[in-house]
Amino acid sequence: MKKTASAVAAGLLLAAAGNTVYAEPQVPAAYVAIGDSLAAGQTPNRAIDSGYADLIAQELTRNQPLAFYSKDLAFPGFTTSDVLESIESDEAKELLGSANIITVSAGANDLLRLVQANAAEGALSFEEIPADYALNAARKNVEKILSELEELAPSADVYVMGYYFAYPHARDSQKQGTAKQLELLNAILKQEAEQAGVTFVDVADRFGEDAVELVPNSGDVHPNVDGYQEMANAFFEHYGGELEVEDAELPEPAPVTFEEIQQMQEQEEPSDGADGADEEPASEDASGDDSATKPSDGKTLDYLAIRQALPLI
Repeated sequence: MKKTASAVAAGLLLAAAGNTVYAEPQVPAAYVAIGDSLAAGQTPNRAIDSGYADLIAQELTRNQPLAFYSKDLAFPGFTTSDVLESIESDEAKELLGSANIITVSAGANDLLRLVQANAAEGALSFEEIPADYALNAARKNVEKILSELEELAPSADVYVMGYYFAYPHARDSQKQGTAKQLELLNAILKQEAEQAGVTFVDVADRFGEDAVELVPNSGDVHPNVDGYQEMANAFFEHYGGELEVEDAELPEPAPVTFEEIQQMQEQEEPSDGADGADEEPASEDASGDDSATKPSDGKTLDYLAIRQALPLI
């Protein structure tokens, strides 16, 4: 794939270093985030707010022209097969064809839906054979996703986002097995990225296994804005060289709950009962069974509703 956006950013930095001429970018950044709830910006409290994609877009805006930014193709609950299906839609093809930066978050839901997490007891469990099958399916789908993106977005730099350890509140004695599975997932994502000639963004080291300050809800696996800041800055280790989201640049919280998104969606649906009027609403927080909400539970909402509910940065 062409490395247009990275080359532009590198040119800007070189020009700045000379303290004289600042090169104009040939193509303004056109950023599309695809994937699951982490790409969508799901909070630890079942809402949508500024995630790593929003912070990346914000930092790009501060430092270079940004033609557009979209996370229309990011939705809570997406597995790798869902992501693959989403990028093959007519809407996605037009959007991706205009992109020169794409981040991909895909794979966690394939695996973590098999993990049983008891927040009250700090216990984790999973069956190894189904997990192996899930990882193999994820590998095949990620390979297809990256192959599709090469066709759909020939001018884009693609960044495959890795995953952090999602259960820092679990007892130390319970962490090893699940941590190993997440390490395998990251190894698969890195391998597929390298084989496709795109960039893998490692975020695991920025979190570690005890990052309760970044994943604060013991009953939910999603990070807070500080966690998303770490993910965005992991991206900027590969893009732009010196770009970084500073603490002072973090936006004020403006969460939109799933219920609010659902209401907005229902207001725009036909009143005659057609087009999904019988759909069940998103499931409530899993506080009744003490199991940790996975990235990204609650896939019943139309992801277009999230786009309509959130303004661009």
